[in-house]
Amino acid sequence: MGVTRRGFLGESVLLAGGLATGVGSAGGPRILNRNENMEYRRCGKTGLMVSAVCLGGHWKRIETVVPDALKTKNWLNVDVAHGEFAKNRHDVVSRCMDVGINYIDACTGPEVMAYAAALRGRRDKMYLGYSWYDREVRYPDWRSTEKLLQGFDDGLRAAGLDYVDLWRITCHEPGGQHTFNESEALVTALDKAKRQGKARFTGISSHDRRWLKMMIEQYPDQIDVILTPYTADSKALPNDSLFDTVRKYGVGVFGIKPFASNALFQGDSRPGGPHAEEDNRRARLALRYVLGNAAITAPIPGMVNIEQVDNAAKAVMERRQLDEKETADLKQAAGEMWANLPDHYEWLKNWEYV
Repeated sequence: MGVTRRGFLGESVLLAGGLATGVGSAGGPRILNRNENMEYRRCGKTGLMVSAVCLGGHWKRIETVVPDALKTKNWLNVDVAHGEFAKNRHDVVSRCMDVGINYIDACTGPEVMAYAAALRGRRDKMYLGYSWYDREVRYPDWRSTEKLLQGFDDGLRAAGLDYVDLWRITCHEPGGQHTFNESEALVTALDKAKRQGKARFTGISSHDRRWLKMMIEQYPDQIDVILTPYTADSKALPNDSLFDTVRKYGVGVFGIKPFASNALFQGDSRPGGPHAEEDNRRARLALRYVLGNAAITAPIPGMVNIEQVDNAAKAVMERRQLDEKETADLKQAAGEMWANLPDHYEWLKNWEYV
């Protein structure tokens, strides 16, 4: 079943105004791909009811399940047309649908292509977030409104997409590096895409708390959603937290890096491996901990096999509040996580307080 851009335009207006049509479990907002065992959270002012755990675009450690899919050792340098890789992504997306997960976040060109293909013929089951980061403002040639819209249109065309549910531009990790003109250009591009019906909702991704706060305050009509790190050991600041601004302006939040790029784990994500049971337990503890922050719509871990999808869904069903032993176990695991961070992820330590 396909869904056209025009078909979603009317619904987007209703959702943004808090007047979602259809029903959930008891006459509430419409819930896409609802499963009674999944929790759903309102994604800020978008009005979308999003599963409490979603599918992040990254497929780090994909080589543990599809050994020859990578062209190099870089996880992103994958042959998207590789038969076993395409089957893996299709199967993971299918299992997400089975357990009630209803949002996929794609933030690179290969991710957009892979997930657009995995959703073909069943787009009505999942919301799709889009970013093609090397055609966006991290790169000098893509910092004008015109170039951003060109890159967006080219990406939609390449992936065979008529629209996306969320266009969230991947910005500089230290977002404050963007000039005022660059910030204006990206917001103008988001606004035009939304008005054209090519993006139902819009937002940004950054690792810079102060810049995110400023962008939300200055551009409330364009920043519907943000993506930002929130790990298994992150905490909201008691005063002047980014989440104070998020709540004030009704912004949805997808939390990236809940497992600190797998530094939380002891094993290699191989199903049935010697550390699989403990790593699954750590993953559930981390997801439950992140969901304890009501300002976060959902964490979006990347998942490379259906066992990880099942484990994430299990975390949602488990008791939300960690008991004393679980709290101590997660604290110990988080200490190991910080110690295991590779050099290029040391910056994540700056996200202990948000």
